[in-house]
Amino acid sequence: MNNCIELIRKRRSVRTFDSQRLNEEDLNRIKEYAKSADNPYGIGFEWFFLDAKKEGLSVPVIVGCDTYITGKAKKSEHLEEAFGYSFEKIVLFAQSLGVGTTWIAGTMDRRGFEKAIDLKDDEVMPCISPLGYPAEKMSFRETMMRKGIKADTRKNDDELFFDEEFGKPLIIDNEMKEAFEAVRLAPSAVNKQPWRIIRQGNSFHFYKKQEIKAEATLDVQNIDMGIALCHFSLLLKEKGMDGKFLIEDPNISVPEGVEYTATFRI
Repeated sequence: MNNCIELIRKRRSVRTFDSQRLNEEDLNRIKEYAKSADNPYGIGFEWFFLDAKKEGLSVPVIVGCDTYITGKAKKSEHLEEAFGYSFEKIVLFAQSLGVGTTWIAGTMDRRGFEKAIDLKDDEVMPCISPLGYPAEKMSFRETMMRKGIKADTRKNDDELFFDEEFGKPLIIDNEMKEAFEAVRLAPSAVNKQPWRIIRQGNSFHFYKKQEIKAEATLDVQNIDMGIALCHFSLLLKEKGMDGKFLIEDPNISVPEGVEYTATFRI
């Protein structure tokens, strides 16, 4: 998968598809790629490709697509961040094939999907995504949904990236510009963009600003953080700056509702 920044820039959440069934070649390539979609937490996922018609599954926000991907793993610490990281790799690979996707955690027949993959009591299925070819025109419902969450807008750099401490905007050098842009453009639940980064020398500390109440079994904003970590890591690798992944809280003073997630050290 090459030129990740362009894939990130071009990708959008697709909810209206052209009703054409995903061809076997594209489906098989995605299945094969999913086997290698690792994450720095070392958590492995079992991936499933489901036919909504055959399984009797309902996803009200999706039009014209019956093929879905999801994954599961045993409950563990950092499972949500790991899922966000690995699943986003698959999402971007699908984008490279011209296959549309969208992250779905709530607006679906969750019980039906969990039954279809034989989810056990000690397992978690964080999200699903359709896999199909985008329609030429969005449905009215999709258009209104995107307007409602301001899907095409993103926070400015000075709201997200800081130097040494919160409140001091980071001056981003050219070598790192695309890595930070990749984080800024990442998808997130209702477009809350919870990621914050503080640079300390060669360390880049990721923090989550909690704005959506976590459920008992799922914190979607942890998934969002996994997506942001994935984008940052992919762009570092493309620039030949393979960072070391760490979970070592630097104990920086943080605003209320903000908590440490992880660090990349170059």
